[in-house]
Amino acid sequence: MSALHTDMLAIGRRARSAAQALAQTTAQARTHALTLLADALLQAQAVILQANARDVEAARAAGLSEALIDRLALTPDRVAAIAQAVRVIAGVPDPLGAELARWTPANGLDIARVRTPIGVLGVIYESRPNVTADAAALCIRSGNAAILRCGSDCLQSSLAIAEAVRIALIGADLPADAIQLIATPDRDAVGHLLSGLEGTVDLLIPRGGKSLVARVQSEARAPVLGHLEGLCHTYLHHTADLDVARRVTLNAKMRRVSVCGATETLLVDRAGAERLLPQVAADLMAAGCELRGDDAARALVPDMAEATQADWTTEYLAPILSVRIVEDLDDAVDHIRRYGSGHTEAIITMDETAAQRFTDAVDSAIVLVNASTQFADGGEFGFGGEIGISTSRLHARGPVGAEQLTTYKYVVRGQGQTRP
Repeated sequence: MSALHTDMLAIGRRARSAAQALAQTTAQARTHALTLLADALLQAQAVILQANARDVEAARAAGLSEALIDRLALTPDRVAAIAQAVRVIAGVPDPLGAELARWTPANGLDIARVRTPIGVLGVIYESRPNVTADAAALCIRSGNAAILRCGSDCLQSSLAIAEAVRIALIGADLPADAIQLIATPDRDAVGHLLSGLEGTVDLLIPRGGKSLVARVQSEARAPVLGHLEGLCHTYLHHTADLDVARRVTLNAKMRRVSVCGATETLLVDRAGAERLLPQVAADLMAAGCELRGDDAARALVPDMAEATQADWTTEYLAPILSVRIVEDLDDAVDHIRRYGSGHTEAIITMDETAAQRFTDAVDSAIVLVNASTQFADGGEFGFGGEIGISTSRLHARGPVGAEQLTTYKYVVRGQGQTRP
């Protein structure tokens, strides 16, 4: 047995013990820990930024794209936002112990369905050091222990954030092992975590690119809550208000091109294309976005590059947008079904009937009407933060906040009943 295997099994055992203890703590104690964590992040800001500068320097030396470096980089404002997200999570109603339903069947038993923690979560993510704080805070709020595995590109930043988490847990008299960050960049650690660590891991949550998620889903020996790529679409219905279409499309693509909720394909009704597309395209190109269109789109905007088949299935995470003219709403829905990842789609329309048809027909985790796909975010949903956007169809779907990190059990009370 290798030293790494031994170390990983020890992490799993400590997490299981901590999960059992954490599940017995009060909502007030967990809230106190989150308040302390927000304070600790601000107090450690200089240390976190210094660690992040080392990560960014190494990323540039390794030739990472500017989009990936943007996901990695922290600033004083971003650290403050991370701390604020923790404070919002602290204010989210504690989910544990909440009764989801209660009834009495003919046998006279009093049956309640009650929220409980899942147990030990293994969270695997890339590039984003803020996930370290978000995942820790959401797991504390929901009473789960967590084993965190960040990408090697954000390891120094994440270690600094994890130290703030440890300080907060100890300060609130909660088990310090409730949140553990795997400190080694050794890639074999991921394989050990995927094994389930001899049954100590209850749920695996990957947050990253297609290759990471595919590996987790292929090799995992524990259940997986999937977070596939964000191949998001914005569809301009022919009735769309031009000003709304311009404003929303520009934001959906260019607010932050490196987030999973960024629009990657723009679909435009043929009946409204001449009215809508030239000005929408001009806004995007003025903002530095490269457009790749089909023949019909390029006929209206000649400066577009020619789209290839691969463009319809590419999550760019960069200032690049594919554009296709569709015949109608049904054609738009067919395109999304064929090429989408089930993440987030939006329709821009003044027609309520069209909006309803779109929301009924599109089976993605998030479907928006007249709003930017960049609202695909747990914070914007009022969850404080998120571990990811689940594209799974079971257990949780969409932004995964504290409530979505719980399961339930049945508490049954009787008066001496026996079953005949």
